[in-house]
This record gives sequence, structure tokens and C-alpha cells, in this order.
Amino acid sequence: MGKDFAFKDVFKAKIKPASVEEMLSKIPVFDKLEPKELRQIASIVHRRQYVKGEFVFYQGDPGLGMYVVEKGKVGIVVVGEDGTQKEITEMVNGDFFGEIALLDESARSASVVVKEDSALIGFFRPDLFEIIEKTPKTGLKVVVKLAEMIGERLRNMNNEFSKLRTELELVKQQKEKSDEKASSKKKIQKA
Repeated sequence: MGKDFAFKDVFKAKIKPASVEEMLSKIPVFDKLEPKELRQIASIVHRRQYVKGEFVFYQGDPGLGMYVVEKGKVGIVVVGEDGTQKEITEMVNGDFFGEIALLDESARSASVVVKEDSALIGFFRPDLFEIIEKTPKTGLKVVVKLAEMIGERLRNMNNEFSKLRTELELVKQQKEKSDEKASSKKKIQKA
């Protein structure tokens, strides 16, 4: 299982955009929008500068929206039960993260820390609701695309879990055979 298995290429968009609209057009959430719709989204997104070492959000925080790395580099970090932090992937120019928060306000499953001074674009749940209210057709396109992406991620994760389950079953069978051989050797040695 690779370091980036949950963040397949569908969640990465390597680009060098000339404008916010162009950058958004390369992000799968917005890639089916017309130029007018992209301008509408671009007019309400939030741009912010972050410095190296700053956290964008912490694991456990309520989910408020998604971010696009306009310029720079961030690390997606999880904290284990023992308190140790582990970077699970890195996001750079054109990559995006946190999109599930547009549909669900549940707690963030990871923290995001800035690895070099960066510019991020934020698109938040209230922004999505504003789009849905003002132009339902555009809002529906975004929501449908989010659902497709989440469905694809779920399929990918199900495939990974299925592979892991098969590997675990093989290891379990090998251990049982090994235990049987060890038990047979002990019986022979006792006899």
C-alpha cells in the first residue's frame, strides 16, 4: 500500500495557471464548469498566504471547506494514537485537499502543515451554498462532481482493503501451517 494510495492522481492537478479561473478549471471539482461559472466561483473564493510551519487546519477540527495549493507546498499529517505525527502525502501547486468538507462538517481526518511559504485558495461550505442559492445549475454541477470523486475514492479504498484482506488471510494461513508444523515437531520430540 503506497504512501499516496488514498490520494490517487484524480486528486492532483499539476498545472501552472495564469489566473484563478484557469487554476480552478484544472481542479476536478470545477473542471466541467463553463467560463462564466468559473468566474462566479473565482469571485467568491478566498486567497491567503501561509508561512512555513503554519497549520492550515488540525486533525479533529470541524471541516469547513476545501483548499487548492496555488503556490507552494503543504504536508498532510495524521497523528497516531501514540501521539506521533506521520506525513501521509505532500501537496504542491495545483493540488487540492479537504473537498469532503464541502458536503460534510465532520472532523478533519488529518492536519495540514505548510512546508514552504505558500498561497492557498479556499472554497468553503457557505460559498457552495451561496452558489447553490444564486445559480442552482452551477451548484448542482459542483455537488455531482464531488459525489463522483468521493465515489471514486471509496472504490479505490475498497480495492485496497480487499487486497489487504486477502494478504492478511494468506499470512494467517501461513501462520497456522507454521504453528501446526511446530506442534508436530514438539510431539515427535516428546515421543
